[in-house]
Amino acid sequence: MGQTSTSVPAPGAAALPAPNAAALLRHNATDPAIATRPAIRFGDRVWTHADVMAEAARWATLILGLARPDRPRHLGVLLDNTPDYLFAFAGAALTGATIVGMNHTRQGEHLRRDIIHTDVIALVTEPRHLDALAPIAADLPFGPDRLLVSRRYPDDPAGGEPRPADRSAVRPTGRDLDDALAAVGTADPGLEPDVATPWALIFTSGTSDAPKAVICSQRRLLQTGARMATIMDVGPDDVGYVCMPLFHSNAVMVGWLPSVVTGASVALARRFSASGWLPDIRRHRATYFNYTGKPLAYLLAQPPRADDADNPLRVAFGNEGSPEVVASFGQRFGVHVIDAFGSTEGGIAVNRDVPERPGAMGVAPPHILVVDDEGVRRAVARFDAEGRLVNAEDCVGEIVNTQGAGPFEGYYNNPEATAATLRNGWYWSGDLGYLDEDGYLFFAGRNADWIRVDGENFPARPIETALGQHPDVVIAAVYGVPDDQAGDQVMAALVLAPGTSFDAVGFAAWLDGLDDIGPKWRPRYLRLAAALPTTGTNKVVKRTLVHQKFRSDRVGDDELYVRLRGEPAYRRFTAGDEAELRAAFDRSGRDRFWEL
Repeated sequence: MGQTSTSVPAPGAAALPAPNAAALLRHNATDPAIATRPAIRFGDRVWTHADVMAEAARWATLILGLARPDRPRHLGVLLDNTPDYLFAFAGAALTGATIVGMNHTRQGEHLRRDIIHTDVIALVTEPRHLDALAPIAADLPFGPDRLLVSRRYPDDPAGGEPRPADRSAVRPTGRDLDDALAAVGTADPGLEPDVATPWALIFTSGTSDAPKAVICSQRRLLQTGARMATIMDVGPDDVGYVCMPLFHSNAVMVGWLPSVVTGASVALARRFSASGWLPDIRRHRATYFNYTGKPLAYLLAQPPRADDADNPLRVAFGNEGSPEVVASFGQRFGVHVIDAFGSTEGGIAVNRDVPERPGAMGVAPPHILVVDDEGVRRAVARFDAEGRLVNAEDCVGEIVNTQGAGPFEGYYNNPEATAATLRNGWYWSGDLGYLDEDGYLFFAGRNADWIRVDGENFPARPIETALGQHPDVVIAAVYGVPDDQAGDQVMAALVLAPGTSFDAVGFAAWLDGLDDIGPKWRPRYLRLAAALPTTGTNKVVKRTLVHQKFRSDRVGDDELYVRLRGEPAYRRFTAGDEAELRAAFDRSGRDRFWEL
């Protein structure tokens, strides 16, 4: 039976599995016990550890040829999860170069900004992403000779995605990657990069502001890979299933690197597919799986089958799964689920080797505190007889590490953000939480997830957790929208399970019966969304939902419902309701909040 883990050790400075990443790849390629074992599986193809080293040598020589004396060796990668992504990582390891993973969900000016901000000297992409580059190709800091177009793998015969809105933009051509690799030498360049060399710049998810590029050295990635291999008990015979995007830390640190450290293998899925997940797990005989965001909920929404637990998967590691989803997923698929608190920066760690407490991430060590903006400790959380948090305004604050940065090595080309994160010599996570009297730490969402109703401040996360318990709700995103008089009202965007219909009366009655949701926490507005705006790592972009709020010209075809104070049930939010509300904003002088 699957379960939430209660035995994850608090991380320390893990021992390095090799002097640097280059040495580890060379060891795997020459050790007779590892060299001929599978390293990467994609579709029907398999590359051994020796094969990966051969590819790495070609990529390393290519990277050295692209290097510029006036710029850092930053190679941009705009790919789905294909083997070329990992070959690029391996080539960078041999040369001390840095992989900059580009989020393929970012378009236009945002994508251009990411490329320029990180001083990329060349970009590797594939045919399906050329249209996304078309509108910005002329503004890139390099010419078409440094745009390397990867091979088209058999799983992607069309090689394309919908064209951008600007159909007049000309699709760039670039250089053929196979030709570029064939033109360089195949010998290992023999370099020994310093283990402190940045191996990756990994963007934060950017759910509330512009993504920041987190510096990840070879040391940090190797240590994290070794620690994750220990936590998940990964050995040479294990197979990881990596369907989360490789431009995100979760896929690199939890999915791929444990296989490199232990001489195991990973199976790549181009992208996450709820319907394709279990067949892939069985086909590749995958034994561990990494996730972040909402994938577990999407998988649970698939029609259940009696043989769901008949699969080789034994452990899943990720974050942001609600306790109910984690427990249900483990039970249904027979998987041990470790849902841990974490971020790309990695500055906060808690002890989970303690008795489980519902909703808690674990026990915070003495140097992990919850504070206000001035660094003053917040009050201890108090709960009523039904377990409801009763002093959110006093106890919720930002989670900080008073011992400093931990593994965090700074943001690239953003000293202001680095300084803000490390102000007063502490590490400020940007995450909200609260501590109970026994030191258990509860996650309360991001700083953008703070709602103020009738003068009371409270976090969105507990409401999302409660709404997610409804049998028809797959995903619930809760956020504050402006009230016409002052402060906020609670709004929730819900994605319902396929084939279900919304019962406005029944849903209101169910909500009223929840012990852990007080009257002020009950959503005034509901949005039944076909899909939610997300980052490439399946995190809901709250700022987009806040901007769209209850305006019919912004929510598309999604249905809106409202329940005013004293009303027994939800009802459709009509054009007349919207006009009346707009007039109320105008009368109160808060019309600017309507336009935000």
